[in-house]
Amino acid sequence: MEELSTHLKALLLQLEAYPRWLVASCGIILALAGLWVVGKILKLTLQVLLALAGVALVVGAIWWVLGYI
Repeated sequence: MEELSTHLKALLLQLEAYPRWLVASCGIILALAGLWVVGKILKLTLQVLLALAGVALVVGAIWWVLGYI
């Protein structure tokens, strides 16, 4: 755990060499890219869930028409 702290401190010291506006801009760009990826994953998840709900609806209707329910 102490080794991670040492690496983190070294990284922060390296970042201090850059202008704050550049570090902040890069951080914002990375955050927006992360949100974009999360949005794409959520959109794909919603599409899969809607497709599965549609399949379940069709199978349920067929099951009902055949008299199993």
